[in-house]
Amino acid sequence: MSDVIKSSEALSFSFGDPEPVLGGRGMLDYIESYVNDRWYEPPLNMHELATSFNSAVHHSSAIHVKRNILLSTMEPTKLLSRQNASRLFKEALSMGNCYLERRESISKKTLSYEPPLAKYMRRGVADLNQYFMVRGYDEVHEFESGAIWHWMEPDLHQEIYGVPEWLSCLHSALLNEAATLFRRKYYANGSHAGYILYMTDAAQNDDDVKAVRTALKNSKGPGNFRNLFVYAPNGKADGLKVLPVSEVAAKDEFLNIKNVTRDDQLAAHRVPWQIMGIPPTVGTNSGDPEVVARVFARNEIQVLQANFLAANEYFGEEIFRFKNYTIEKGDTNALLST
Repeated sequence: MSDVIKSSEALSFSFGDPEPVLGGRGMLDYIESYVNDRWYEPPLNMHELATSFNSAVHHSSAIHVKRNILLSTMEPTKLLSRQNASRLFKEALSMGNCYLERRESISKKTLSYEPPLAKYMRRGVADLNQYFMVRGYDEVHEFESGAIWHWMEPDLHQEIYGVPEWLSCLHSALLNEAATLFRRKYYANGSHAGYILYMTDAAQNDDDVKAVRTALKNSKGPGNFRNLFVYAPNGKADGLKVLPVSEVAAKDEFLNIKNVTRDDQLAAHRVPWQIMGIPPTVGTNSGDPEVVARVFARNEIQVLQANFLAANEYFGEEIFRFKNYTIEKGDTNALLST
């Protein structure tokens, strides 16, 4: 906007760049696993799936809760470190797929088990027990046949790869993210505290108008609380008005969006809000946290433990060993802050 103001002209402007109605994430454009040279491609974009992990607080937190409980019930073995187990659990819960590689010595003795990144793993076309790590078109590693254990969350469309069980809440997670980003931009551009100073009374000369405009412009730090000064000469009564821009906030459904999408995510992950550390709303009975934790352990944690014990059967060695998820009497109050 030019600093030169012509008193004989009326000025108008628009603000805000055009935004697409639909977001750019097309990962839900579902296709079956198609053949790409020697391997099958996953039905979902693994990069986008990994990126969506941090899209919403309750989405990533629910996965971390399950991962942490699995780690707390895991008894250490000499074949798998806790760090590798943590990555394996997180990938299984986030991606719907996880992989465990058997590394052996020249004498074929097992040295350790390592989880290759699920994001880059591909299954062979000629043999589904043949796996590749594909980081790029010129960076492909082929694993020995039978060296990889693959756990996947079953899909209804194909049998090559798994899909995460929480996929139905992805739109809610992205809507939650979009609401947060919108609010951040709303505060960043200063509209929540900005206003329009509307002046219709004619000043003696343009220098007076410029002086007021300069004073308004310099009243705040650069980039914060931007204000607009409008000069309309030969005005009528009420020649100077302040029109707050922030009134648009009254129509904002930010809190409703956040609450509804939060409930969707917790329902998809099936993690009780008491275990998530979410404070109860007014008038809500939190119930007995010990009972909640026991039901959650029976319905969710024991199933996850059984999934990973299948690796022991595949390799014929004790890689995983779990103990029961128990709550000590002194730990009941701590559940609400875990």
